[in-house]
Amino acid sequence: MPLSYVPVFVFLLLCLLIGVLVIALSTLLARRRPTPQKLMPYECGMDPIGSARRRFSVRFFVVAILFILFDIEAVFLYPWAVIFRELGLFGLVEMAVFVGILLLGLFYVWRKGALEWQ
Repeated sequence: MPLSYVPVFVFLLLCLLIGVLVIALSTLLARRRPTPQKLMPYECGMDPIGSARRRFSVRFFVVAILFILFDIEAVFLYPWAVIFRELGLFGLVEMAVFVGILLLGLFYVWRKGALEWQ
């Protein structure tokens, strides 16, 4: 059994080595010409104004949490799609209930105004 995992570990090791190699090469070979404009924090194309310690609206965090929630839930669709034919009608109904619950949650937060940015 452990021998069947050898290709996975080799692949992970290779990915790690390539990542470290690319970062090391870019650090060694990159030109360094810092200017005040290059050293300034960059945020979505806007010049930073005010203190970095100011408070954000709760809506910002709610939208971020909702995005992560629906993004993670979408991951559950992939394994279902892979074995869709094996599950048959039961799998279709099960996924319809799952997506229905997600849509109910989406409509709930939409009606509550959590998706309104202003």
